[in-house]
Amino acid sequence: MAEQFQDQGGAATMDPSPLYRWLTSKVMTRVSDPARLAKQRAGIEKKRLKAGEPHRVEYFHQVEDGYSHLAAQVLRSLAERYAIELVCHLVEGPQGKNVPEPELLLGLSRYDAFHVAPEYGLEFPGHEAAPVPALVKLASAILAAQDSKGFIDCVADVGRALWGNDELALRALAESHGSASVAETTAQINAGTARREELKHYSGAMFYYAQEWYWGVDRLYHLEKRLATLGVDRHSGQPMIMPRPSAAAGEHKDSASLTFEVYPSLRSPYSAIAFDRAVQLARDTGVKLVVRPVLPMVMRGVPATREKGMYIFTDAAREAREAGIAYGNFYDPIGDPARRCYSLYPWALEQGKGDELLSSFLGAAFAKGINTNNDKGLKRVVEDAGLDWGEAKKRLGQPGWEELLEENRLAMYAAGLWGVPSFRLLDENGEQLLALWGQDRLWLFAREIQRQLALRQ
Repeated sequence: MAEQFQDQGGAATMDPSPLYRWLTSKVMTRVSDPARLAKQRAGIEKKRLKAGEPHRVEYFHQVEDGYSHLAAQVLRSLAERYAIELVCHLVEGPQGKNVPEPELLLGLSRYDAFHVAPEYGLEFPGHEAAPVPALVKLASAILAAQDSKGFIDCVADVGRALWGNDELALRALAESHGSASVAETTAQINAGTARREELKHYSGAMFYYAQEWYWGVDRLYHLEKRLATLGVDRHSGQPMIMPRPSAAAGEHKDSASLTFEVYPSLRSPYSAIAFDRAVQLARDTGVKLVVRPVLPMVMRGVPATREKGMYIFTDAAREAREAGIAYGNFYDPIGDPARRCYSLYPWALEQGKGDELLSSFLGAAFAKGINTNNDKGLKRVVEDAGLDWGEAKKRLGQPGWEELLEENRLAMYAAGLWGVPSFRLLDENGEQLLALWGQDRLWLFAREIQRQLALRQ
């Protein structure tokens, strides 16, 4: 893979050269190409067969991470359902530029896991505070003493005791399964973290199979589908362990008593594949839609490593394919293209076309391969949004939009969120009912809207 998609962050890379922008766009368009992916997979399978190797899935577990506890609860089912070799690793959390807000991320993992777990038939207790450090160490020691089979057998029980603050249960598990010394535990975590880095990833709750990564229970259906096509599903035709949740709007309709806030940015692949669906969800359910765009994270000085960028773009591509959304013909809008569009946003709002402008820009940059860094490309964006280009040109670059986007960013952070797209559901009094980050949470908002409306019947 070309090195054009390199570490980014801060003002130094806010406005890349036209050549850099073009090269990055070509690389990421290629990365998103399903034909390239199919060819890569075929080549990998051919090599595996020639070497006589098993279908080896590797799992990376971060003990204090809420998402890892959800994943832990499906390991046994995964190993039993599919003819695979499941290898388990302990890892530390993401570090450095891969996670600008590590404590916020862990807090969100607990909040998010609590809301997601029952929808997946899993469990996670209400847990605002981080788990007790001494219990994290004990849980890690138990897991460090296991081979992969022992890990699969006990990790859910260890997590259940940890998140339940049950020291007695953890000590009983240590007695029955064994526990490693501090030095041995540290060595196991370091080895797992090094293996993850070798495979070019950074996070916990991750599954890896044959050059592709799958995040926790939310992406397990992609892995399951891949394994099924390889003929290793022992119960072919049966429902998947973790099928993709439906984001259907549901039968109950609102009269704008609930408010659905959407926080997108113009350089976010996940915003690109979620924005139109979020707007449609609000229309279909009758809730009040409030769109609050923010600056892209890189343009806010938040760094993005090559590993993180590659995972995001490839993951967004497969999520888009699964949802039937146009995506993958990419022309990087970082810097001036995004700023120029944002400068038109207040005017577009006055024309009742704010959502249309954002949608048109995201489609141009992520699905149509339009260079939005020149007037020709931006004109097409504006006109596709139903706006007048002559009027738009008079307003290009005007100030005032910066304050609006910064106000939105502060509101997003106040809700415990910092990435995009983020969503909030508010009741009739403006009180927060649910606040989550990620395009893969639209289905949860759809269900929560239906639950809230059912209570009002």
